Amino acid sequence: MTRRLVGALCAAVLLLVAAGCSGGRGGDTGYLTSSSVVEVPAGERAAPVELEGTGLEGEELTLADLRGKPAVVVVWGAWCPPCRKEIPDLISIDEEYGDRIGFLGINVRDASPESAQAFVRSKGIPYPSIYSPDGVALLAFKDSVRLGPNSVPALVVLDAEGRAASAILGPLPSRTTLTTLIDDVLAEADKPAQSGG
Repeated sequence: MTRRLVGALCAAVLLLVAAGCSGGRGGDTGYLTSSSVVEVPAGERAAPVELEGTGLEGEELTLADLRGKPAVVVVWGAWCPPCRKEIPDLISIDEEYGDRIGFLGINVRDASPESAQAFVRSKGIPYPSIYSPDGVALLAFKDSVRLGPNSVPALVVLDAEGRAASAILGPLPSRTTLTTLIDDVLAEADKPAQSGG
C-alpha cells in the first residue's frame, strides 16, 4: 500500500511539473511562444540553486562559482528561434554589466555539445553553458521558479546568494525587462554595503 501511495505521489508531482512547464508552447514547436515574468520577494525565495554539469567544451561548471554576485541563467538551444533572436540582447547585457553579474547558459536538446559549441562560436556568445540535452539540469529550478525540461527559452535571475529572484519564461519581451530584474537584485546586493558604511 505504501509503495502504491509513493508511486501515485511521484506521478502527481511529475504531472504538476509538466503542467507548469508546458504553458505557452506553440503547438508542437518544442519551445515556449509566450512570455511570463515571475518575481520572488527576497523573504520568500527558496534555497540557493545547486547545479553543476559539463560544459560544451568538456569543462566542469557549477552555479556555486557565481555566488557572491547576482547571476543570469540562460536556457537555450540553437534549434530554438526565440533563443537565437535574444542572443544579441544577452551579449550586450553581459558586456554592459561586466563583472557585476555572472552569466551561465544551459543548452538543451541540441544534438551534440560540438554542434552547440559551433553555434556559440559563430554568434560570439561570451559565457559558458552546461550541456543538458535531456533538460534534466532545469529541474534544479523546480522548487523556485518551476522550470522543467520543456522550459525553453527561459532566463533566471539569481540573487547574490544564488537564490532564484525572478525568471522570464518564454521569449525575452524586451531588453529592459531583463535589465530591470538585474537592477533589482543588484540594488539588494548593494543595501548591506550602504547600511554598513
